[in-house]
Amino acid sequence: MKKNRIDVVTLGCSKNLVDSEMLMKQLLANGYTVKHDPEKSEGEIVVVNTCGFIGDAKEESINTILGFADAKKKRKLSKLFVMGCLSERYMEELKAEIPEVDKFYGKFGWKGLMADLGKSFRKDVEYERTLTTPSHYAYLKISEGCNRACSYCSIPIMTGHHQSRSIEEIVKEVVSLVKQGVKEFQIIAQDLSYYGIDLYKEAKLAELINQIADVEGVEWIRLHYAYPSKFPYDVLPVIRESDNVCKYLDIALQHISDNMLTKMRRGISKQDTIDLIDRIRKEVPGIHIRTTFLVGHPGETEEDFAELLQFVKDAKFERMGAFPYSNEDGTYAYETYEDDVPESVKQERMDVLMAAQERIALESNESKIGEVFRVIIDREDEDYYIGRTEYDSPEVDPEVLVSKNIKLKIGEIYNISISGAAPFDLYGDIVV
Repeated sequence: MKKNRIDVVTLGCSKNLVDSEMLMKQLLANGYTVKHDPEKSEGEIVVVNTCGFIGDAKEESINTILGFADAKKKRKLSKLFVMGCLSERYMEELKAEIPEVDKFYGKFGWKGLMADLGKSFRKDVEYERTLTTPSHYAYLKISEGCNRACSYCSIPIMTGHHQSRSIEEIVKEVVSLVKQGVKEFQIIAQDLSYYGIDLYKEAKLAELINQIADVEGVEWIRLHYAYPSKFPYDVLPVIRESDNVCKYLDIALQHISDNMLTKMRRGISKQDTIDLIDRIRKEVPGIHIRTTFLVGHPGETEEDFAELLQFVKDAKFERMGAFPYSNEDGTYAYETYEDDVPESVKQERMDVLMAAQERIALESNESKIGEVFRVIIDREDEDYYIGRTEYDSPEVDPEVLVSKNIKLKIGEIYNISISGAAPFDLYGDIVV
């Protein structure tokens, strides 16, 4: 056990990661040594930032807390704190079940941790972060919460209503991060489409992205988690015309049959969805769309799934993920529907969908052979430099494996000629 060291463990999404990075900055500013997701925890204090989205994530969070609770019993750490979505939602139950935790904090209550440590919350670094990502890219959270009412989703229960950060505050953070060496920004929110409506009474995503793009030193901007209903079309010219806004959009569609879209309370129809995707591709030629689909929602018939599978084959999304329905207490679906699709059927449908997507992804990647792309280098392994094109977000999208015949610098962007392709990887050589 190392005195004055705090280990911060982050579970769940990149939005949670931003919260951990802000906490870590506060801890460092107060004189602690901080490690993030250490291979071996040696701190006298551990903070677990939990996820509570679906069953598997909740189980991972609980198992992680229990592991550290056991370590505390064995005197391998002196204090254990828990924050994040799971403790926001189930705080009283967790307090009763895991008394070894010194204190639980909700999704937004982690700032009280500083006072409980006998330290001050440093206003001078309130919007600064200690990056856990490679130094050349960062996630940028522009809002909290969600005003949508999707049947299956527990996130609004944990995060509350949508709250946009001001454009001025976000741009100030971008300027600060650029000074630290960040050149690539992943713009994240639970719902990008709603950005600004609560604060400015109108959608302001396009204006925000324009202002970020104007910051000197910003090389790439990539948009994550737009919502299809009431999509802010004025952001499309920004993506098309700005050299440093990637031709990439992450927009979760979840399903395509009108039956399921209605049951899911998505606020959009099949035809409206098709028209939306057609317009995005027409206004931004060459854009790569990432989407997500949910299978096994209550009431999903074989016909509904067949319709979804055909849509995936026809739409040919460059990037796609899928997940099975999880029956989350407190949600509309939990209260209203019977969870009537067997787990084995959910898994089978997800596997079929992803198998179809693998063929589409390979076709998309093979079309890039012989072309030259700008590639940012993330890391180096024994055989390759590993990077990404503007069409690829960290962790979730394909990587470019670059031959090591010339020495390259991590975090720099190079012109790479694509020489080979697999479903989820590209191979290339530097253009001299």
